[in-house]
Amino acid sequence: MRLIITRSKWDLDALPFEDFLVYARGAGFDGTEIHLPSLHASPEECIALHEKHGLAFVAMITSEGKTAEEHCRSLEERYRAAVRYRPLHVNCHTGRDIFTLEENLRIFRTARALEQEAGITICHETHRGRATYSAIATQALLTAMPELRINADFSHWCCVHESLLHDQEETMTLAIMQSSYIHARVGHMEGPQVSDPRAPEWSAEVERHMQWWELIAAEHARRGASYLAVCPEFGPAPYMPALPFTRQPVTDIREIVIHMMHQLRRRLQPFCVPVS
Repeated sequence: MRLIITRSKWDLDALPFEDFLVYARGAGFDGTEIHLPSLHASPEECIALHEKHGLAFVAMITSEGKTAEEHCRSLEERYRAAVRYRPLHVNCHTGRDIFTLEENLRIFRTARALEQEAGITICHETHRGRATYSAIATQALLTAMPELRINADFSHWCCVHESLLHDQEETMTLAIMQSSYIHARVGHMEGPQVSDPRAPEWSAEVERHMQWWELIAAEHARRGASYLAVCPEFGPAPYMPALPFTRQPVTDIREIVIHMMHQLRRRLQPFCVPVS
């Protein structure tokens, strides 16, 4: 099993496309994750430049609209656009927290039909504001559709439930079993992103998330997956805490993302070594 650590372009949107690829490769990343609307390269150019720089690609999309039907239509359009870029998989913000379970399931069934049509997995990101906004809401979705695959961004759930989820172990086990991608951002009880994962005051939060990610890696290894992709995604200000009046971020995102990349290699690479 190959460990693929991707670099999100979120905080580097101002960087020209190929400059971003050069940076990602030079910093030691194995691939990129890019929100498709911000990607101005054609599918052919994107594929060629990723191959040139030896990088894998994860396409990120969202479903949008006021109704479940509008979300289904936007998902169909955006997924079909994404597969033209030949991504490892598609990461998606899917549905809404304000929709009913049945409305959200309608959207996920549309996603499943699209997967079967094109053969490229959609990983539905666990994210506030979306159908997967909480552990409990996601448990209902995964129970109704065991074939769903999620992008495990458990930082959001820590914030939503104001806990490190020690009282939801059964739900976390189900989520871990159905995770096919990881957004390795560290959350805490009052927010989806710690100020700096290197700071000792966040050591318990970092360790809790690392344990979840190790369990996902172990499950991938157990079922003989060919790869595990992980994105140490940390957001810029105001997602990143900022100093008052100046709006200056309290730390350097490039530094902490590289730090997390090295920590992920140290903790997850042992699960990727074939047993002789």
